[in-house]
Amino acid sequence: MGPALAVDVMIVSLGSTAGLRRADEQLEASLRAAGVGVLAVRASPPAQVRTLMLTDLAWARAARAAASRALATLDGAPPRAIVYSSTTAALLWPRPGVIRFDSPSAGNRPGRHGLWQRPLERLRLRQAPLLLPWSEGALGELPARAPAGDRALVLPVAVEPSGDRQAERDIAAVTYAANPAKKGLDRVLGAWRRMRAERPSAGEELLVAGASSEELKRAGVQLDGVQGVRILGALPPQEYRSLLRRARVFVCAPRREDYGISQLEALADGCMLVTTPAPGPYAALPIARAIDERLVGEDLTAGLRAALEEPLHGYAPRALAALAPFRREALDRLVAERLLPRLLA
Repeated sequence: MGPALAVDVMIVSLGSTAGLRRADEQLEASLRAAGVGVLAVRASPPAQVRTLMLTDLAWARAARAAASRALATLDGAPPRAIVYSSTTAALLWPRPGVIRFDSPSAGNRPGRHGLWQRPLERLRLRQAPLLLPWSEGALGELPARAPAGDRALVLPVAVEPSGDRQAERDIAAVTYAANPAKKGLDRVLGAWRRMRAERPSAGEELLVAGASSEELKRAGVQLDGVQGVRILGALPPQEYRSLLRRARVFVCAPRREDYGISQLEALADGCMLVTTPAPGPYAALPIARAIDERLVGEDLTAGLRAALEEPLHGYAPRALAALAPFRREALDRLVAERLLPRLLA
């Protein structure tokens, strides 16, 4: 490959969630490591609105404005490729480009929540020269009228262990509760209450990260009468990951999972994953099921009891081995060897 142009690839980053921001930062770093000139353009967060339809419209307009401004500054030397991070970022694009996504609106915007997004998304998915789903599950959720064919390359979000694992794991369980209804925090708390009632002398504690007590109350989550639960609120990433290195279990019961970075991080840091199955491209689900199927099922209480009373020997090293395709080295290799030849063709 010849010398990189000033801007080979422009990434239009929606950045509406921590997961999206992390995915964009990783892709930018992998492209730069391969010697590619990258311009990352970030949409300005719009004002909060009441419905998902209006929220998507506001973010799509913000992404279009950011991309248009950047293209204007590059007049005369446009990027060789544009990557729109999420289908929402691509809905109102000023110029066609590649679409990278965790899940299409066809999967996570059912019914009235996606009335205008879904038909426009189908058009954009057909127009895109290349599709970069985060997982095979996301690829499988593409609408039939927007087939991927040979235009798709699965490009996961990388996860790495956050540090040396603790020899002594002194925290029983951790869960992540940003967007508590979608994450199924009510189901987690119910299972924890039942498990504690069966093991009153154990004294285990569940740490809830990602949302404050006030935020949970506004979301309708009832904390009264649940023993052994501590609400931590939003934590800096390093502090949160340090908890995972000390925890025996990461527990969750999502009503839908578009990827599940929190679960992959927990596996990388040596936690056993206790989870219910969930619709959506839940990347950690087949990994957890293959390692210890006792911990995956609708009976979350039984999964918690099995993990805490009879943990599977060698769970953590098996999980880390299963995460090999999700490691940073694998992502860098995938970008350099398979993405770049197609992206810059």
